[in-house]
Amino acid sequence: MSTQTSTAPATDKPVPSRKLAVDFRQYGILAALVAIIALFEVLTGGRLLLPGNVNNLIQQNSYVLILAIGMVMVIIAGHIDLSVGSLVAMVGAVAALAMNDWHLPWWLAVLVALLAGALVGAWQGFWVAYVEIPAFIVTLAGMLLFRGLTLIFLHGGTIGGLPREFVAIGAGWLPSWLGTIGRTDVLTLVLGVAACALLTVSMVSTRNGRRKLQLPVEGSGSFWGKIVVAVLAIMGLCWQLANYSGTPIILIILAALILAYNFLLNRSVFGRHVYAMGGNLFAAVMSGVKTRRVNFALFVNIGMLAALAGVVSTSRAGSAVASAGQNYELDAIAAVFIGGAAVQGGVGTVTGAMIGGLVMGVLNMGLSILSVDAAWQMAIKGLVLLLAVAFDLVNKRRGGR
Repeated sequence: MSTQTSTAPATDKPVPSRKLAVDFRQYGILAALVAIIALFEVLTGGRLLLPGNVNNLIQQNSYVLILAIGMVMVIIAGHIDLSVGSLVAMVGAVAALAMNDWHLPWWLAVLVALLAGALVGAWQGFWVAYVEIPAFIVTLAGMLLFRGLTLIFLHGGTIGGLPREFVAIGAGWLPSWLGTIGRTDVLTLVLGVAACALLTVSMVSTRNGRRKLQLPVEGSGSFWGKIVVAVLAIMGLCWQLANYSGTPIILIILAALILAYNFLLNRSVFGRHVYAMGGNLFAAVMSGVKTRRVNFALFVNIGMLAALAGVVSTSRAGSAVASAGQNYELDAIAAVFIGGAAVQGGVGTVTGAMIGGLVMGVLNMGLSILSVDAAWQMAIKGLVLLLAVAFDLVNKRRGGR
């Protein structure tokens, strides 16, 4: 006796892709940044977006943005780091001592500084990951310890006279290898076009990959609109920089860090483990995530990024001072929360942290141009941070309903 099995005829037609819900939270942050820029551009009579001010905005806020990259990962995992500002000062002192007193070449002094940051991160990561002391306590102790060591290293003074190559890291520009057209640096415009092309290819490739896997994709209108806005923003930035002194070296460093850490958080197993720990620590442990190793690696990572921020801060200032890094940890934390990270952990992006850092930077620069008293500047930034976190919590409650 034979049996026949009927099967549905195979088809090569792709299943229509579902539309991905638009992330209004992220777009809201970006819209807020644009609104703040437009407001200060009007209030300052067009001075905010002068080429010199755009260049200064990047160089003056670069170390806070570097810290925000590390801080967002720590906060996603459910921790916080209060020591990064003091670590910036201490590492700057170590780098200056390495060049002036130990007579090391500038590049070797940078490597020594990064190694010092990694060792400090390992020290703090050990107490958090393996002794299980809350990160708030460990890094609060670190904030006091590293600030004290900075005063000891510098004897309460300043170390200046740093090499020109070292100073260029935070206050220099790429040479005009392709020449200029009038005052406009051609290399900066070429780099802008290349960045736009890479961004477009990457976003289109990601979208096509999701469509092939039959995953939800963003609507065509918002997708291409986002690309157009990004391209206009990149080329506008490059045009302003090209008409000042060209591409700041620190901008290249920042771009490399943003690309690398976006990949790490979104495309690697380590990144998925970080999100899992912040979203539900118990479930992460039950799923086999080695939480101690992840926590340890997170603090080594932020230690190295704080060391890099210390190198950049010291190079821009041209000297190591004991008061460096004051309130940097607060600026980095504010940038992360304004950029959409959740207070409870599990939510956050590198891109959002960068937008949050730029919000703080534009506020600082706009208020300074308007000669607003420093006390009022602090009050306004505190209010912005409070409103950003309140907005996040209200959105979560609405989503829960």
